[in-house]
Amino acid sequence: MAQRTVLFVLFDSVQSLDVTGPLEVFAGAEQLVPGTYRLRTASLDGAPVRTSSSLTVVPDEALSQAGAPHTLLVPGGQGTRRPDALLTDWLRVHGPRAERLVSVCTGAIRLAEAGLLDGRRVTTHWAYCDKLARDHPAVEVDPAPIYVRDGQVSTSAGVTSGIDLALALVEEDLGRDAALAIARHLVVFLRRPGNQAQFSAQLAAQTAQREPLREVQQWITEHPAGDLSVETLAARARLSPRHFARAFQAETGMTPGRYVDRVRLEHARRLLEDTSDGIEEISRASGYGTAEGMRRAFVKALGTAPSEYRRRFHPTPAH
Repeated sequence: MAQRTVLFVLFDSVQSLDVTGPLEVFAGAEQLVPGTYRLRTASLDGAPVRTSSSLTVVPDEALSQAGAPHTLLVPGGQGTRRPDALLTDWLRVHGPRAERLVSVCTGAIRLAEAGLLDGRRVTTHWAYCDKLARDHPAVEVDPAPIYVRDGQVSTSAGVTSGIDLALALVEEDLGRDAALAIARHLVVFLRRPGNQAQFSAQLAAQTAQREPLREVQQWITEHPAGDLSVETLAARARLSPRHFARAFQAETGMTPGRYVDRVRLEHARRLLEDTSDGIEEISRASGYGTAEGMRRAFVKALGTAPSEYRRRFHPTPAH
């Protein structure tokens, strides 16, 4: 297999983990299978850059000196909030020459500014998905997944999801065993599927302003296996079912039923990841009643069955 050059684009106020996370993955692959990757870092003029956490990074070269890489990776960070015409021009010219174009977090904003995401389905950090969609209407922004792969373009969500995407790319290049060895070395799970949600139900929903509704949100979280019908929840909030449903959606941004679905899914995922409980037991504890009910919910939301989800996420002791 020919050696693949992976070029990391650096700029001031870049998020350091957006760079070092994927870099460690590819470096681990190179150590495991020497000659696989040639890793390079470059800033516009080759000068050191200061990350958003005040870490100074010295690049290998200037972008003008970098040849066409196999994989071009653009990280995110506070620096992406400020347009950079010179960097945008460089990406517009050189981005299409890479066999694989990758962004981490708000690095997608840089790619979009260069016109490299038009007509593509992409993601970015959940807090900037609306901005990306608003500023670049030709880009299809999906705020939910931790990463999205569309042809030769791969985009990931916030910060650590860059590690997930890098592991997926290494798995594509070298196979599952190599990616698993790297994941174990880094003490991370081999791969979260790209369509795993970026954030929890509690983060996805706004916190209600009124105390009775906040108490209902907390009750749902603490009792996923309970009776969480609108009628029961409305009674806890001392409201009529119609008034409760309308107020809950107005204050949280989602219907009571959707919030319950997310909490139950999150609870089941956590049990699959952290315990050895059986599928039937977890389905009852999470409010699904039956294993088949939980399977349908998982396939609909995550595109995978609970058993496959556990295989991917439940820690496997290293031998």
